[in-house]
Amino acid sequence: MTTPASRQYLIAGNWKMNGSLTANNALLDGILAGVNRLHDVEFLVCPPTAYLDSVNSQIGSAPLRLGAQNVSEYESGAYTGEVSARMLTEFGCRYVLVGHSERRSLFAELNEQVADKFAAAVEAGLRPVLCVGETLAQREAGDTEAVVGRQLRAVTDLVGVAGFGQAVVAYEPVWAIGTGQTASPEQAQAVHAFIRAELAELDPELAETTRIVYGGSMKAANAAGLLSMPDIDGGLIGGASLKADDFLAIGSAAFDAISK
Repeated sequence: MTTPASRQYLIAGNWKMNGSLTANNALLDGILAGVNRLHDVEFLVCPPTAYLDSVNSQIGSAPLRLGAQNVSEYESGAYTGEVSARMLTEFGCRYVLVGHSERRSLFAELNEQVADKFAAAVEAGLRPVLCVGETLAQREAGDTEAVVGRQLRAVTDLVGVAGFGQAVVAYEPVWAIGTGQTASPEQAQAVHAFIRAELAELDPELAETTRIVYGGSMKAANAAGLLSMPDIDGGLIGGASLKADDFLAIGSAAFDAISK
């Protein structure tokens, strides 16, 4: 079963704190050489903030979206080191990651702050990619739905379900990021279905059109199985997005799933 026609697959690359001008140029050359043939899939890259301008220039008019990895909840002011949503739009960003598990764990971002960042992104016309997910301890305690539900409700309580009209949700089981482990397609589908059901309680029609992507170590070897699930609408890719062939292979799996 493939994702409904109303939900285009999104294959998003989170480069994290990796890259250089030379390396980025070569990586983008490889990606840009392959995205045209996968025209029914939406591709997104999220480089470090320092490289947004150069990446945007290299993308040009190619069918590749640009996103940022983080955004301030504040519009402007004395917030040294922060970058506002408005600034990101001036660099050509269409998307921004919000609440990535590394931001939550390493930089102590709480659900309420993530919701504020989501609101700032929406206000500026950016499409937030809201990252939600549980740790291994939380999964083993049977708290996955409770944790993910709280992360979602922090946002809907602030901006309402309508705020998800242009947003993407990324389910990233923390225990499957950078560990070599991956949720099985069935495990991932169960949480994706839960997320969609939570949104459907507030707006069934919007829930059906909201894209929910998987962010737990998707790679070429497991992409087809994950993307065959009815509520998995793409992937938020980490390490595999730093190699053009691997990134495009995941996109190819999404492209192939469209016709099944």
